[in-house]
Amino acid sequence: MTPQQAFDQHHQAVYSFAWRLTHRRDIAEDITQEYFLAFIRAPHRFDPAKGSIKVFLFSITRNLALKQYRDDRGELPLDGSERLAGNDPRESIAISSAVASAVASLPHLQQEALILFEYEGVTLEEIAQIVGADIGTIKSRLHRGRERLRRILAEYRKEGNTHGTVR
Repeated sequence: MTPQQAFDQHHQAVYSFAWRLTHRRDIAEDITQEYFLAFIRAPHRFDPAKGSIKVFLFSITRNLALKQYRDDRGELPLDGSERLAGNDPRESIAISSAVASAVASLPHLQQEALILFEYEGVTLEEIAQIVGADIGTIKSRLHRGRERLRRILAEYRKEGNTHGTVR
């Protein structure tokens, strides 16, 4: 697969992953461009024996996002302090915002595993390859992240909620 084909096939997923990790469009766009340039500069670094092109590109993206995080530690994620009030028709939007804030508040390794698995559809095996951990560790991170989300989002759980009940 050429770098151009890889970009055409995976750039949206890479951008989405970068955005979910950084919560900033400008940084996600920069990371998306940087992963492509990194692949163009060194296509020989891709080794099909170590995983798919998707795993390789997500690994580059992860490393670029971690570098960005180290460079910009001063910026804080949303604190999730917004609360829902009543039965406002905008409730589903507020719940979506609360979920996004809750995911952003997870420890980085749990957040990363959850985003890759739940939002990007990456398999456990692929996540293990991307982050350089074993599958048991990834399962543990997912479990802990989900449990933390359940606690954080407990106030939004309602019986009969037709707008995407948080389980």
